[in-house]
Amino acid sequence: MTAPKTGADAHTTPGPGPSTPGPGPSVPEPGPSVPEPGPSAAELADDGPRFGGRPVHLRLLALAPALAGEVMVRLLDRLPAYHSLPPEQLRGEITRQVERGIRSFVEVLRTGVLPGEAELARIRESSARRADEGVPLESVVGAYHLGAQLCAARVLAEASPTDLPDVATAQDRLLGYLRVVSCAVAAGYVQERQAALGGEQVSRQALLSRLLEGGDPRAAADRAGIRLPARYLVLSLAIGPHPDEGRPGVNRSVVARRKLRRLRAELERRTDEVPLAALSADGGPVLLPDDSRGPVPDRTALAALLERLARACGAELTAGATVAAPAEVAAAARLAAEIRQVAEATGRGPGPHLLDDVLVEYQLSRPGPARDALAALLAPLAARPELLGTLRAFLTCGLDRRRTAAKLQVHPNTVDYRLRRTADLTGLDAVRGPDLLTLRAALAAHDTAP
Repeated sequence: MTAPKTGADAHTTPGPGPSTPGPGPSVPEPGPSVPEPGPSAAELADDGPRFGGRPVHLRLLALAPALAGEVMVRLLDRLPAYHSLPPEQLRGEITRQVERGIRSFVEVLRTGVLPGEAELARIRESSARRADEGVPLESVVGAYHLGAQLCAARVLAEASPTDLPDVATAQDRLLGYLRVVSCAVAAGYVQERQAALGGEQVSRQALLSRLLEGGDPRAAADRAGIRLPARYLVLSLAIGPHPDEGRPGVNRSVVARRKLRRLRAELERRTDEVPLAALSADGGPVLLPDDSRGPVPDRTALAALLERLARACGAELTAGATVAAPAEVAAAARLAAEIRQVAEATGRGPGPHLLDDVLVEYQLSRPGPARDALAALLAPLAARPELLGTLRAFLTCGLDRRRTAAKLQVHPNTVDYRLRRTADLTGLDAVRGPDLLTLRAALAAHDTAP
């Protein structure tokens, strides 16, 4: 008994249900076909289980033509995915192959011998075709179980308490059949999907590369089967370590791969259209179709997305973000990476960062004599990291010495002392208005200098 399939080797399976099909989708009338040959001498052998003294396999063989129609009704009623197949396919080869599948199961009941490699290869090919047609795997496997249940219901209805040993034999052969068939279905389906996904991934990466390099991406988008959006949300993503990556005795590469796999899966689930990404365990560029209309990314939606992604992969995420039309993605990706780098260098922390968040620091991070001169103002603190750290914390805490002390876990008097030493060494006093702006700029230039 085999699953529905297109082509010369199409298969399908019977489905479960009461002895008379209930209301449901009608099965197209079968077209002309060559009559099935009668049972062979081997098929008439009676060495299988018996109910009421009659071989079970002969009863099922006699029911095969009628069962085929019932199976098709149940298949379409219980597994709507099969409605996507062409009517002529259902009307012709699939209906005939249902009966062929029943005859295959008859052999298992008669002999107890499970399907051989030729039959299993045909099942794998059938499953691969269903995968190519977009029928879900659960529907493909379910078709076999529906058919087997309907066959079992019909023959078990004739069993009596005295037939219990033969009932156990029939059920054992049924379960064995479903075990090997289900494995074959899964193998054929997964192999086809892996091949298809491999091809999709290659075409997606080609489109991403084209977008990041600049130029016209339309041909690459056509090959990938992707509709180019009006614009992309362009992210430069930095992925922090998962807590397990630092645990003794844990394989860090395995943890990192799992982290990345979960991030990619969540990214696929949380975006309506096709995301494009080139991610390693540390991060990389991500392009998401964006239908918002503002000149900058929607900060609320972006923060929510990053929070979900971080929760899924179990690591902190820092992102520089901007938006751009497809033809402008290359420049936007460079800008997003620079925004993220400036945000990280200036201690902004995880989460989304837009250009507006780091305007001063971004400008001061651009190469030039002014940046170098500003960074040089803090050169006297190079040997005193505690002074530089106190200055940074003092500015971050809004010039509040007590908050600074709490942040650094020192006494407020220690903060005062370190700020005085900073003023002595640099000539710039953090509590004097004219010097404050210079110190902020000098610290930004220092933090972003190569």
